[in-house]
Amino acid sequence: MHDKNFKIYTYDSLESTNKTAKELAAAGAGHGTIVMAETQTAGKGRYGRSFFSPPGHGIYMSLIFCPGNPELLTLHAAVSVCKTVEELAKKEPKIKWVNDVYLNGKKICGILAQSAMDSKSGNMRWAVVGIGVNFDTAETDFPEELKNIAGSVFSGDNPGITRDQFAYGIIGHMMDFESYSCKEKILGEYKKRLMILGKRVVISGYEETYEAIAVDIDDMGRLIVKRDDGEIFALSSGEIKSVL
Repeated sequence: MHDKNFKIYTYDSLESTNKTAKELAAAGAGHGTIVMAETQTAGKGRYGRSFFSPPGHGIYMSLIFCPGNPELLTLHAAVSVCKTVEELAKKEPKIKWVNDVYLNGKKICGILAQSAMDSKSGNMRWAVVGIGVNFDTAETDFPEELKNIAGSVFSGDNPGITRDQFAYGIIGHMMDFESYSCKEKILGEYKKRLMILGKRVVISGYEETYEAIAVDIDDMGRLIVKRDDGEIFALSSGEIKSVL
C-alpha cells in the first residue's frame, strides 16, 4: 500500500520510538502512523541491547502496520533501508540475517519489529517496526565498545542530502509494502543483498554457539544452515555472531 497521507509524530527526545509507537498503536493509531525522534534516551535493539542514538547524526523512527507480519516486515525494512542507501548515497549495503544492515563491514542500521495479538481471534492487531540508522556519526564519536563494529552511511563524507530526505526515502519504500502479495518480491530483494549465503558462519543460539554453512532463506525468512555433521535445518531465532 502506498499512502502519502500517513501521520508523522516528531519529538526532540524519546525513551524509544518503538515504545511510543506501541503506545499509540494500543490507543488506536492507524496503519502508516510514524514516530520520529531526534534522539533516544533508551533505544533498544534485539535481545534488549541498547541502541546508540546521538542527536543530530542519526535517524530514529518507528512505523505502525495494521495488521502486520513482523517476520516479513523485518525483512522488508532491511530491504527498504538498503534501497535508500543505494539510491541516495550511491553505495552498496549488505544485510546480515536477520535485520542488520552493513556498509564496508560495519553495522549502519538496526531494526526491531514488535507486535500485539488479539486475544480472542489470535490474529495480529498491529506491528511496530523500529529503524535506527547511523547517518553521519563520525567513527571517533561511537562509544569505545562500538568503534570496531558500528559505522555510518556517510562516515567522513559530505552527505549532500539531509537526514529528513533520507528518512523519507526509507518511509517511501516501507509504505509500498502490501502485507502478503509482495512476499516473493520482498524475499527476492532481501536474499540478493544477504552477505552470508554460501559462507561459514558462527551462530549464537539459546543453548549453544556453533559453526555452520549458510545455505538459503526459506519463504518465512528463516535462515537454512548446514552443520558439519550434515544436519540441515531452519533458524527462526538466534543470530550470526561472525562470518568466517
